[in-house]
Amino acid sequence: MPKIAEIEGTPNPNALKFILKEPLTWGVVRSYDNPEQAEEDPLASALFDIDHVTNVFYVDRWITITQDGEADWQDLARAVADPIRAAPAATDESAATVAAANEGLANLSEADRQRLERINILLDEEVRPYLQHDGGDLHVLGLEENVLQIHYQGACGTCPSSITGTLRGIEQLLRTIEPDIRVVSV
Repeated sequence: MPKIAEIEGTPNPNALKFILKEPLTWGVVRSYDNPEQAEEDPLASALFDIDHVTNVFYVDRWITITQDGEADWQDLARAVADPIRAAPAATDESAATVAAANEGLANLSEADRQRLERINILLDEEVRPYLQHDGGDLHVLGLEENVLQIHYQGACGTCPSSITGTLRGIEQLLRTIEPDIRVVSV
């Protein structure tokens, strides 16, 4: 049963990040944009049962809850704290869980796999730590010719700055290793 150590605001005014004392997973990302996606996840389902919750994103020792902008955060934070505290902490078995490979990346050529590996290294070093600090992340969905498709997760999913400034910044950064790349958010 994870205890909440800290609650942080994010650049997205509709999202809060809860820092936990115990991990919920060991490196396995859980991201849900609606209750239907969360049907198999008891924690996310319980959170979606609370009015105004629109997105649940968690990994390791933190969880980000996004709301529709209609709720008072003080009341909503109290409501979501109960299911978070009731969730089981990560077990040793969950440490061995490996996320399934994304279908959009399964058919890449060897050359494109190497390109994507370089891109992910740069994203891991220069982008993801900042997004994660702010309660979000990004997931690479595909690489087709010079178009990299990404999906923002957590607080980044509905944050106005992620769709404009952050996306352009990521594209400019990646152009240091892929001069013709175009990054699109899906």
